[in-house]
Amino acid sequence: MSYSHNTMGSGSRTARRTFDFGRTHVVRPKGKHQATIVWLHGLGDNGSSWSQLLESLPLPNIKWICPTAPTRPVALLGGFPYTAWFDVSELSENGPDDWEGLDASAAHIANLLSTEPCDVKVGIGGFSMGAAMALYSATAFALGRYGNGNPYNINLRAIVGLSGWLPGSRCYVSRCLRNKIEVSHEAARRAASLPIMLGHGTCDDVVPYKHGEISAHSLNVAGFRNLTFKNYEGIGHYTIPKEMNEVCNWLTARLGLEG
Repeated sequence: MSYSHNTMGSGSRTARRTFDFGRTHVVRPKGKHQATIVWLHGLGDNGSSWSQLLESLPLPNIKWICPTAPTRPVALLGGFPYTAWFDVSELSENGPDDWEGLDASAAHIANLLSTEPCDVKVGIGGFSMGAAMALYSATAFALGRYGNGNPYNINLRAIVGLSGWLPGSRCYVSRCLRNKIEVSHEAARRAASLPIMLGHGTCDDVVPYKHGEISAHSLNVAGFRNLTFKNYEGIGHYTIPKEMNEVCNWLTARLGLEG
């Protein structure tokens, strides 16, 4: 599926960026279908690898949708093409963010959830850049709109972010996001009601642990009160069975899943 976004170039000319998303892998629920979660892979990965792990989890009532990001030049990796939900040049508090890419991917994810039955709870989870994308979607849900102003219409019920970060500089997150949420009663209500679980290894050398801490703090300050942050001592940029077990227990409790 392709998404086109317009960006203003020199003079009155308008440039179009088209994002071609890769293959989507679906893991059907083995029991009663109670929830659907879109799970997002990290930079350079694809939906297939995560679908195999998710299928093995003891969560028979969840349908997993595992899309594949577009292949695009990534500034952080010298401009070479990789599967990526958005472009990233550096992981820092003041690094620029690809808001157009973030919006395009968030819209693609929302579209995947838009056809789920109304009695099925929906959520978004991810690892590394996928976690960043999930957290960006959480802010769009709270504000009721994407960064470009288009309405966000998916009623998210859970967010999981492993070894990731919240896109946007600390200035944007702590001030702009908080201010936007505080001035809207509905935005504040949605932010406070959305369960979020974050997990991060203390020895992560790809997305340093401090980014996980800063993200958790910034979200909490912005009004996301229903947030759980778990650290994993001595763990690097990968998941471990203990972390995935805690994800399973957390999802079961927060989504009210059977057995």
